[in-house]
Amino acid sequence: MKRYAIYGAGSLGTVLGAYITKNGGEIDLINRNRAHVEALRQKGARITGTVDMTVPVRAYFPDEMTGEYDVILLMTKQQHNDSVVEFLKPHLAADGVMVTLQNGLPEPGIAKIIGEERTMGCVVEWGATLSAPGECVLTSDPDSLSFHMGKMKGISDEKFAEVKELLELMCPVHEEKDLMGARWSKLLINATFSGLGTVVGGVFGDVSEKRAVRRIALDCIKECVDVGRATGAVFAPVQGKDITKFFYWKNPVKRGFASLIMPVAMKKHRNIEPSMLQDIKKGKPCEIDSINGVVCLWGRKCGVATPVNDKIVDVVRRIEKGELKPCMENVDLF
Repeated sequence: MKRYAIYGAGSLGTVLGAYITKNGGEIDLINRNRAHVEALRQKGARITGTVDMTVPVRAYFPDEMTGEYDVILLMTKQQHNDSVVEFLKPHLAADGVMVTLQNGLPEPGIAKIIGEERTMGCVVEWGATLSAPGECVLTSDPDSLSFHMGKMKGISDEKFAEVKELLELMCPVHEEKDLMGARWSKLLINATFSGLGTVVGGVFGDVSEKRAVRRIALDCIKECVDVGRATGAVFAPVQGKDITKFFYWKNPVKRGFASLIMPVAMKKHRNIEPSMLQDIKKGKPCEIDSINGVVCLWGRKCGVATPVNDKIVDVVRRIEKGELKPCMENVDLF
């Protein structure tokens, strides 16, 4: 019998695990948060927001893991990927795969530890928030949920189809022939809406709908596209839409068009609270280095200036240190 696990079953992982279980799949939800795991065991996964359901799930602590899994869906923050992947390596079957659903560009680092032939990547096109132990709020409309998944060298079509079938117990899965193109598209969205949402202490809608923040967002998007293209990436469509066509600009007319369309394009995801902001509220370090920091890093490597992303990183780090608060007044720092 096939064995599947979600490692790092926080907000997104709990929602995914609930959907998979509700629709007939069997999967273990693994998390270090004692209160969260105990609540999942006692009451099941409670999902509210744009849906309303409670699903009994199998929840475990990492030290309770036994045996090997055919698929491990990795949903932890990637700051500790080296140690986490090493820990999970003995629990991955010889012909198993680890599928990273993390932000940034995590696949190469994971492949160095377990091999390209055991590494897949998946971009999550929806958001959720952990509201209480065992309880999550799905913040995207149900009809806008999707995954975009790709594989590294050596992954068989059969294994890809197996993972695709598992994830489709929640929502549609789109195969990406160019995994890095999909990654750069998601990185653009995260750097812009999660990065700036954290800066102003708001949701994605605050970035897309408030004029002062939207102005900065347009500059952030342009930087991300310029850097991504400099690396050789071809930005993949997001839910069927060419985001560079809509949001990339080189003149005032195109910039004005992008500004007008942004609130409409982000409407179904306007209530997403950035995961980085969620971490900061909990007193935890966030993934700024794996999101906007990646844009800055590749910008330096490729000779592309990234002043907006540099400033977002700086402001978020100052928020982490307690020097600033996440608030709308931070817009004046740009």
